[in-house]
Amino acid sequence: MKFVISSFIIACAISTSVAANDLRSSVVREAAIEAGLVPSAATRPKTDPDLVSLGKLAFEAKELSAGQDIACATCHRDRFGSADGIPNAVGIGGDGAGDIRVASGGRTVPRNTLPFWGVGGIGYDTFFWDGKVSGRGDDLVSQFGAHALSSDPLVVAAMIPPVEVDEMVGDIGHLTTETVGSATVIYNQLVEQLAADPDIADAALRAFGIPAKDLKFENYAEAIAEFIRFNFSVQDTRFHEFVFGKGKLTEDELNGGLIFYGKGRCSMCHNGPYFSDFNFHSIPSPSASFGKNGFGIDYGRFNVTNDPNDRGKFRTPPLFNVLKTAPYGHSGAYSEVSDIILAHSDPLAVLNFQELSSPQRQDVYQQLRHWLEEPVSQSALTSKELDQLISFLATLEFDSKREVRSP
Repeated sequence: MKFVISSFIIACAISTSVAANDLRSSVVREAAIEAGLVPSAATRPKTDPDLVSLGKLAFEAKELSAGQDIACATCHRDRFGSADGIPNAVGIGGDGAGDIRVASGGRTVPRNTLPFWGVGGIGYDTFFWDGKVSGRGDDLVSQFGAHALSSDPLVVAAMIPPVEVDEMVGDIGHLTTETVGSATVIYNQLVEQLAADPDIADAALRAFGIPAKDLKFENYAEAIAEFIRFNFSVQDTRFHEFVFGKGKLTEDELNGGLIFYGKGRCSMCHNGPYFSDFNFHSIPSPSASFGKNGFGIDYGRFNVTNDPNDRGKFRTPPLFNVLKTAPYGHSGAYSEVSDIILAHSDPLAVLNFQELSSPQRQDVYQQLRHWLEEPVSQSALTSKELDQLISFLATLEFDSKREVRSP
């Protein structure tokens, strides 16, 4: 009789556990859809295979730089999840990858290299940490102003790194400034260099039906944009399969999802098809180098809008493959994903004020003032909850379509 009672109690406990698990699963699924998650296929625009092939060659080509010594693929590497694995990018004069590149003596580009996952997908129209390229068509905003050569924001974004002095130009004669005029001179040079490569010339002819020497640089930028859209397009993750299919999450992943959409308030900003609201927020993060504005300071969105309320604010980064793209933050100041999560909810736990200069501390105080207005400022997590949240983030991974050859 005791055995029968014990078996009944165990069966009831199992049944209750299964029901609770089903309820939690339903809550996470509904929360994800309410926050804007869609099937991965709904984010993928159609792409032209010939343009993609040309774009891949140009993406990997050192001929895309004025000195023919650096390519897009130099800083966007598969081994680092399409980023570069270092706090701040190292442009002209750099050598190697990762820590070796940091020590090589190249020019520092004072922001963390952003990965490409989902870039240019449907609705993904805001680029760079400060959103300096955003919008589409007549509403497009960029450094080129009225001189933009495309209404496609990703094409315009692809045209910027090759004409930034420290990133891909260097000191080429008198071209030490970044203006529309100097950009035009460099673009003409890059077209000649790219057309001189037989493989690129053949691919250009297939893509556009005219000789490579007759192309404009915006044609190559269009191809690079097409390659990025195709190669890093959102694919099904384990979380997509859980929400829209029959996939399962582990106990820790499910609890992490509940934290993400609940107590952690992560989805207040990390929402939509790309886990980003593409808006600008303040998460205290000192610069890991001299900073975009010098003296270890980066004003972020303020550099684009000149609005004091935008000082120290940066675009919400999407979260696909986030565990592969350390270090984190606009300055790459946080080496572990746990640190950047803590910086969201409890920045004083990870900030070392003794290592900061007086101007940097003043800048962080300004960031903290804005941070107090962010929803995550009221969402401190326990160490167990932090681990569970990281387990959930691991469900947002997928692979690129093609391997990128880094020079």
